[in-house]
Amino acid sequence: MRTTIITLSLASLLLTGALSLSLAQPPQPVPWNPCAQIRAACQQAGFVLNGAKTGVGIAVDCIRPIMEGTPQRSQAAKPLPPFDPQVVLACKERNPNFGMDRGQSLFALRTQ
Repeated sequence: MRTTIITLSLASLLLTGALSLSLAQPPQPVPWNPCAQIRAACQQAGFVLNGAKTGVGIAVDCIRPIMEGTPQRSQAAKPLPPFDPQVVLACKERNPNFGMDRGQSLFALRTQ
């Protein structure tokens, strides 16, 4: 009797697990934001908001040179992170002004 109860319990647990896996919703795709990817790469490289005076400004020392395809200013204290040029093109399509204007870039950095 005890063996039958244990066997039935195990079978029902396995069946419940299989059903719950089949009914689970697939993960929703995360929207790809190329500008956020550039910002994240700059943050991971050590660039920060309000860091321009010390050469680690996220907009002036990282995002702007990447977006414009120009060298960093001489005051930059950290090298640019590696990035894919295709990501830059996708960011320019999505937000042509990303990182270009100081006021807008700070707003864009906070909202994107």
